[in-house]
Amino acid sequence: MDNELLELAQQLGRLLKAKEGKIVTAESCTGGWIAQIITEIPGSSAWFDRGFVTYSNTAKVQMLRVKPETLEKFGAVSAETVNEMVNGALANSDATCAIAVTGIAGPNGGTSEKPVGTVFIAWKWKNGATEIVKKQFSGNRHQIRAQTVKAAIEGVLY
Repeated sequence: MDNELLELAQQLGRLLKAKEGKIVTAESCTGGWIAQIITEIPGSSAWFDRGFVTYSNTAKVQMLRVKPETLEKFGAVSAETVNEMVNGALANSDATCAIAVTGIAGPNGGTSEKPVGTVFIAWKWKNGATEIVKKQFSGNRHQIRAQTVKAAIEGVLY
């Protein structure tokens, strides 16, 4: 999986360089893994602006302007929260493209409505529409997080 993630990050870099763009990440369940794989690529400073690791709800509010009411009403793992995360990342950076992820990597924390493996991913280009998907990944914590990183980068590419 690591080689596959590195290849995806290289593709992302080529795309952003071609568009003269920069990316920002807002990560909860992946804990900075998307930013880490991006910065494994030599020269990524030309197209990676910054990464926000907003694991706690407080961090989401303080760093990404997620509304406390959104977290209260829909929870941290929701389309509404990831939408505010992706928009907050763009608003608080110099990037032209943003990825945001929030989910339940397990092994605990799942419910019948949001079982372990539930992940919301959002993508947005500056002045563009926000795209949000809900995924249901399976496996252990590491596998769920790896699948999230892969899907998040692929979402910008495809």
